[in-house]
Amino acid sequence: MPIKQLKNNMLKGCPALIKIGTRASRLAVAQANEVKNRLLGAFPELTQDQIEIVKITTTGDKQQDKNLAEIGGKGLFTKEIEEALFEEKIDIAVHSMKDMPDKLPEGLIIECVLEREDPLDAFLSKKCKTLEELPNGAILGTSSIRRQSQILAVRPDLKIVPFRGNVVTRLEKLDKGEVDATLLAVAGLKRIDMQKRISSVIPSEIILPAVAQGAIGVECLEKNEHIRIVLEKINHPLSLMRVNCERSFLQSLGGSCTTPIGALAEISGEKISLRTLIASPEGKEIYKAERTGALDDAEKIGKDAGKELKSKGGHILTWRAE
Repeated sequence: MPIKQLKNNMLKGCPALIKIGTRASRLAVAQANEVKNRLLGAFPELTQDQIEIVKITTTGDKQQDKNLAEIGGKGLFTKEIEEALFEEKIDIAVHSMKDMPDKLPEGLIIECVLEREDPLDAFLSKKCKTLEELPNGAILGTSSIRRQSQILAVRPDLKIVPFRGNVVTRLEKLDKGEVDATLLAVAGLKRIDMQKRISSVIPSEIILPAVAQGAIGVECLEKNEHIRIVLEKINHPLSLMRVNCERSFLQSLGGSCTTPIGALAEISGEKISLRTLIASPEGKEIYKAERTGALDDAEKIGKDAGKELKSKGGHILTWRAE
């Protein structure tokens, strides 16, 4: 659809052509700006002031002193933003896909994912370069049960303490010596130009990343055909395929599942491979499943892996996680 027609349809009563909703953290705003820049590149007719970034504080942002599992889980980072979509206060919402619940509210859709950044976890410490070099009994801060369980599987001697806050806040806590080390997503550090803080990148064989980690997703109303046409121009099909493969795995484990979960889909030629795991919080039980198949079967591969792990480790699926 020509951008001129889009303007005619969308500018009625609206001061900006496209309103982008996002959390207010430095990383979230950086991701929203990445989407804005992609739109400006895809539609040269657009100007900077025709795309507005709307910062929204979510419940998850307000309650930094509590474990997410205790106050409602990942949905706390999306609730207010999705309400703004339904109320048409914003046209699109930008999310870290790893923060998205396994099911979206009816009427919302994500069919645009930007090209995926590095999905792995980074080890950060001022005392050593790698997880292996941490001394016995060292304190590692993380509020991610996925990370906790996999760390304890290889380093049961470490003391894990809760470590909430945005990326900058956690780095400040690390600098103050509140913990000896922490883990953060490589992608997030790169997006706020803080990759120099990375001591080392943890191989996926040691810590499998979160479902869809490193991917930026753009959510909109399913009925908003104009915006869906616009978003199609900036979608990265292979990244969307990887994300859908991993999320179909998560969904097949059950909508209420908040167990430590890891997944990583990778594409080589015409094949997609998927590695997955579920674990107990202490890392004493870990169940894994792997699949490889045709690109067209990406979501089926994810569902099959989920069914296998559900049959293997169904007894631990009631544990609560981030």
